[in-house]
Amino acid sequence: MDLAYIPSPSTGVIHLGPIPLRGYAFCIIIGVFVAVWYGNKRWVARGGKAGTVADIAVWAVPFGLVGGRLYHVITDYQLYFSEGENWVDAFKIWEGGLGIWGAVAFGAVGAWIGCRRRGIPLPAWADALAPALAFAQAIGRWGNWFNQELYGKPTDLPWALRITEGVNREAGLYHPTFLYESLWSIGVALLVIWADRRFRLGHGRAFALYVAAYCAGRGWIEYMRIDEANHVLGLRLNVWTSIIVFVLAVTYIVLSARLRPGREEIVEPAAVDPAKKADGDDGKEHDAKADRDAKGDVKSDAKNEVKNTGTESAQPS
Repeated sequence: MDLAYIPSPSTGVIHLGPIPLRGYAFCIIIGVFVAVWYGNKRWVARGGKAGTVADIAVWAVPFGLVGGRLYHVITDYQLYFSEGENWVDAFKIWEGGLGIWGAVAFGAVGAWIGCRRRGIPLPAWADALAPALAFAQAIGRWGNWFNQELYGKPTDLPWALRITEGVNREAGLYHPTFLYESLWSIGVALLVIWADRRFRLGHGRAFALYVAAYCAGRGWIEYMRIDEANHVLGLRLNVWTSIIVFVLAVTYIVLSARLRPGREEIVEPAAVDPAKKADGDDGKEHDAKADRDAKGDVKSDAKNEVKNTGTESAQPS
């Protein structure tokens, strides 16, 4: 008899009247809010303006969700497009299935669009968001617990995860790989925070450190999983992805440190005076008018001074 284990929820959906509240979606939403909140604090501390992170997240989050789902569906296509499967399930994102690699890649595209619209450098914004994203991943992974998915090999450890019998799964005790990745992500966030304070990382290096550290953990956690996945040369596809992305991230850190040491001094243009902006052209016309008026006053004073001097000279002594 097993005396200790982590229980799984009996259902992944809670109904609030006619509205279904899915645990997977709830974890993703909470993760996004935490990322925006903490990312905003870091952005303001770097000299940015409050609200900028949320404005750019409006672009990054939808792109990230689409990219994450695309990566999952493409790399696990047999789950949706093989014989006996329903391809419509590929759109059921609430049932689980988001690839972090696609989420980060497409999310970066959305963030790039948002950053261009605000006139700020994407690497600086990514550095501010790096640990916030790791915390968001730590929260989001609990969505797999609600769905009873992505667990590891059978184990009798005290922290084993109890899985109930269901479609394509057998009841038993398994490694809680969702918990391992959640704890690893928290460690990654703390590592990035420490390194950023210690070495003043800039120009995207904090974000690259987050990517590299996450990949290091994802590699061995992925190796423990037993869910169906495509293999290349005996390794799961996501293990190869972790190795490749890890090498690219470390390479970026080394080259960036040599080519662009230090941290950005200005991460976001200063706010324009609303009074000036109301005059049009972001206040340039107002400034030009003020300069002309100032010059006119100087010339007028000079003429009056000359006139007065001439008058005094013309008077008899």
